[in-house]
Amino acid sequence: MAPTNTAVTRRPGGTDLPARSPLVGWLAVVSVMLGIFSIVTTEILPIGLLTMIGSSFTVSDGMAGLMMTMPGFLAAVSAPVVTVAAARIDRRLMLCVFMFLLAVANFLAAVASDYWLVLLSRTVVGIVIGGFWSIGAGLAERLVPAESVGRATAVIFSAVPLGSVLGVPAGTFIGDLAGWRTAFVVMGVLTVGVLVMLMLVMPPLPPDRATRLSVLRGMFGSVNTRFALLLTFLVVLAHFGTYTYVTPFLEQVTGIGPQVITVFLLIYGAAGIAGNFLGGAMVARRPRAVFGAAAGMIAVAALLLPVLGRWELGVVALLVVWGVGYGAVPVSSQTWFAKAAPGAPEAASVLFTASFQATISLGALVGGFALDRTSPSTVMTLGGITATLMVVAVGAHFARRLTWPDGT
Repeated sequence: MAPTNTAVTRRPGGTDLPARSPLVGWLAVVSVMLGIFSIVTTEILPIGLLTMIGSSFTVSDGMAGLMMTMPGFLAAVSAPVVTVAAARIDRRLMLCVFMFLLAVANFLAAVASDYWLVLLSRTVVGIVIGGFWSIGAGLAERLVPAESVGRATAVIFSAVPLGSVLGVPAGTFIGDLAGWRTAFVVMGVLTVGVLVMLMLVMPPLPPDRATRLSVLRGMFGSVNTRFALLLTFLVVLAHFGTYTYVTPFLEQVTGIGPQVITVFLLIYGAAGIAGNFLGGAMVARRPRAVFGAAAGMIAVAALLLPVLGRWELGVVALLVVWGVGYGAVPVSSQTWFAKAAPGAPEAASVLFTASFQATISLGALVGGFALDRTSPSTVMTLGGITATLMVVAVGAHFARRLTWPDGT
């Protein structure tokens, strides 16, 4: 595959790494993927441990839910702040520092004697998300040859569905078996392992161009950046406003128990991994088609769930469609931001990370607000309508005959 997106062509033929073997470059890609896997798993680990942690500190489920909402909002703020503040620091060093902080956050949560210490650890997680993602999301072009950047980007973003499919169920299993604190200890040990791998295989990565606030502000003047923000906002809002509450839907509408729900969500996650690699293989050549199709699949699944969700077979089929669709969303969004600003890839990653993380938290809050006042089926319908609006926005980009700076 020979990707044509601007994030790929910006680096001329691997001149950043003239003496490194392809194997070491791919090991560096895997280390970034494992770093994001550790971050994603740590971020959403409390989903399966919420009631256990809450009961340990005698706090309500709502108060325990702060463990989920805090990291996303903090990541949205820290992405530009940390990246600008450390504009001239080697990116390899920053990645290692963020992994060290993530390990500290996990160990702090594991030994916390008061709930405020758990929240402090989640604050650190939010900072790590914003900083690591902003740097790591766009690193593929500096680690592998130009013709392999599309595949490498898909490998990096495979950490997102992998964290959901493997990380959270495994963490929940450990929590049930040995206590929620043990789950955080295991995550801390894994993070230390990733830190060691980064130190061994990641090359020095001096910043290509200092990311200043003026660069970020200037990006908003691009119509393509504004479209990337709009599309990301709509599709992430649609997904997290509904998927966050898919378990209540399966319990109340489909009428299935926890064990069957776990199997269904594993099927969804496997479909997400497939969608990630399918999207990564095609988005460079057909960014509008892939991003629009991904949102369209989410829209179809969410709109049909209230109709077909009473039957297990219908739910499984729609979860597969949904999983494939959402699996392509992160890599598609990152590609749109990168194509909008080919001369400032790190700034593009900052905007991608900030917008994505902020909308994750907003989607969960809006979906919860709607669920409390309506029903799981209504939440699905509203999410499907929002995803449909994203498809319309992609159509508007095409209808206006807009092109990216490289003319594609």
